[in-house]
Amino acid sequence: MTSTSAAPVTGHGVLTTIAQFDEWWADRHRAGRFDVTRIPFAELDTWHFDEATGNLGHDSGRFFTVEGLQVEVGGEPVTWQPIINQPEIGLLGIVVKRFGGVLHCLMQAKMEPGNVNTLQLSPTVQATRSNYTQVHRGATTRYLDLFIGPDRGEVLVDVLQSEQGAWFWRKRNRNVVVEITGDVPVNDDYRWLPLHLVRELMRVHNLVNMDARTVLSCMPFAQPDEAVQSRGTSFADALTRSYLSDKALHTTSAALSWFTEAKTMCDWSVRLIPVGEVRNWSRTEHEIADDAGRDFRIIGVRVEAGNREVTAWTQPLLEPRGQGLAIFLTRSIGGVLHVLVQARPEIGLLDLVEMGPTVQLLPGQDPADVDDPFVKGVATGEVGRIRYDTVLSEEGGRFLNALTRYRVVEVGDEFPVDVPPNFCWLTVRQLMDLLRHGHYLNIEARSLLACVHSLW
Repeated sequence: MTSTSAAPVTGHGVLTTIAQFDEWWADRHRAGRFDVTRIPFAELDTWHFDEATGNLGHDSGRFFTVEGLQVEVGGEPVTWQPIINQPEIGLLGIVVKRFGGVLHCLMQAKMEPGNVNTLQLSPTVQATRSNYTQVHRGATTRYLDLFIGPDRGEVLVDVLQSEQGAWFWRKRNRNVVVEITGDVPVNDDYRWLPLHLVRELMRVHNLVNMDARTVLSCMPFAQPDEAVQSRGTSFADALTRSYLSDKALHTTSAALSWFTEAKTMCDWSVRLIPVGEVRNWSRTEHEIADDAGRDFRIIGVRVEAGNREVTAWTQPLLEPRGQGLAIFLTRSIGGVLHVLVQARPEIGLLDLVEMGPTVQLLPGQDPADVDDPFVKGVATGEVGRIRYDTVLSEEGGRFLNALTRYRVVEVGDEFPVDVPPNFCWLTVRQLMDLLRHGHYLNIEARSLLACVHSLW
């Protein structure tokens, strides 16, 4: 990685360069004591299978349950699978503060049991309601008072957003950004990082975690300005105008009408069922898995983590098979970069349909097997110029080694402006305006938007 060119800013717990970050990050790895071990279901403490339903849940009735799900299309049942049901709304929050006029984010080095590399860069607060209300009887959540209660900072962002619709049942988290002006003690696992440095770190494989990415995508500030309009590449100039210009192929009203129609056209019917009634899946001592061995599986783990609110616990995790793929296709239209989104149904979404990436493949799905000829070349890498290509981890608190390759691909005038009815060209500015509200962009699209933010 190259060193950032930002002017040094002094302050307790403030890092301004890649070299400083790397030193702190290595220290956090040395200081941590982390161990994740697979165990049979019988060794899960405080978790049990319900004898009547086969559902897997916590003895407290909190945290989450593993249940079953059935999908009907046109009135006919077509799909069955397990799904994670976590009805409580968690909090994902980043505290920001200006040092020397430069916006900084208070970021955390956080261990999650499902992370492929243990530690990842996380929001200031990343906690379920069960966590921060101390159902686990662990330590209090640091910096929670900056988001909840009379001492919280100035609210810049506060919106409910969805998570993985393929694996979660209608899960939502509160994405919050607050700004403070006073001093706060900075714990060893936290550091103030300038926003531009956080965005630079987005280019490192499996470093900035999913929860940080979704909050970063919702930040409507620190955008490029007219002073950086010309930087020697047409892509950079078109991207800058995509943030600033109101010249879009479609008006926002037209885009919202397109999206509403796409939701009304979805004829899926989805309902929760007992795990014991899920067809073509079986439970053994060690896993719940599909009989064909192609989909994800549910396993159990024992965790030890010296820097967490609870230092040892057991829990189930969802383990995907393979690596996912998410691609934003981009094209300059009238000198303004546009992003091609699709209206994508997913079984676990509250409204069933949200805007997703141009291409979105779950782990185990082969790009060569994409049926739609319109995007097949994009999926296989035969179309366009890659502007961003990084493997990033999904939710490490519920998924084990869940990885997605995120790409931003640029195409030229050879790619059509007229697209199939389930796709729509939108500018970055339009996407960011939509993120003032929940349930427009799915989690993969929000992660990609955070990746786009790292390109200017």
